[in-house]
Amino acid sequence: MSYTHPHCPECHGLLQAENKQLHCPACQADYVEKVCCDVCGEQVETLKACGAVDYFCNHCNSLKSKSKVVRSYHMVNQ
Repeated sequence: MSYTHPHCPECHGLLQAENKQLHCPACQADYVEKVCCDVCGEQVETLKACGAVDYFCNHCNSLKSKSKVVRSYHMVNQ
């Protein structure tokens, strides 16, 4: 499964990475990405090593692949 660029929850424009946030050039909204466990819904830790990215859920005490986590995008308060 390949990673696809996320789309804006408001206008469905393509989000662009910008300073640890995501920016929608179409509607000028800024978002942060939240990555959660597919089983319990708790936020997971990001593990990066040798170019690979995996996730660890402290609540389930299990390693998660990037294809199993649930990503959501939340607007940054302005």
